[in-house]
Amino acid sequence: MSKSDTEIAELSFDLLSNVRVVMVNTTLPGNIGSAARAMKTMGLSDLVLVDPKKPIDEEAIARSSGATDILESAVQVSTLEEAIEDCGLVIGTSARSRSIPWPLLNPRQCAERAVLTSKRQKVAILFGREDRGLTNEELAKCQAHVHIPTNPDYSSLNIASAIQVLCYELRMAIETQAQPESEFWGVEWDKDLASAQELDGFIDHLESIMVTTGFLDPENPRYVMTRLRRLFNRSLPDKVEINVLRGILSSISRKIDP
Repeated sequence: MSKSDTEIAELSFDLLSNVRVVMVNTTLPGNIGSAARAMKTMGLSDLVLVDPKKPIDEEAIARSSGATDILESAVQVSTLEEAIEDCGLVIGTSARSRSIPWPLLNPRQCAERAVLTSKRQKVAILFGREDRGLTNEELAKCQAHVHIPTNPDYSSLNIASAIQVLCYELRMAIETQAQPESEFWGVEWDKDLASAQELDGFIDHLESIMVTTGFLDPENPRYVMTRLRRLFNRSLPDKVEINVLRGILSSISRKIDP
């Protein structure tokens, strides 16, 4: 390979190793195997399984077509929170409209954003159940959603096929540019983005203060917390900003209950 090809290959490995495929509550082990094959062909390796209904079996191994290393290194966790806690950007696949709109990307836009963020932090792309995808609660934990456009008369897309589409776009996002032209906001940011775990902690803290002050009625919360989560997900706060916000909440708490 030429020097430029070598540089691109090294960049691909570094960035794609920071992109995590998360499969939530998968029913068929064969789909996990097919997903591992899709990942390996495009250079991804980080697979996390959230509470799969069945363990990896012979069918999964057969469907992986040699990507057994992906299956062997796959991490299994009980909750989505565990799967994404160290990720700075979380994107959920969604095939349906929502009562509250969420930032929506197509696969190419998703890949571009993921590649830019993966230069510094972990990125997670979530894939839901074969029969009904991700729940509203799971989608609310994402900064953005990605929708794969399909034939409106036949929109059925197998989960492994969906993973292949996203993995291909990730690969192309790197192959078409030796280096991403700019950072996420057009400049190199001074601090890492807050992780999903840190953002969850802030949202829980905010909700607690709002209940204490009487602003939020826990018996009739409506969509207040969902809309606030969308606001802070969309703003992509960094670690220092989240610490400042939590400091403000703590000062309010001390004033309320000295």
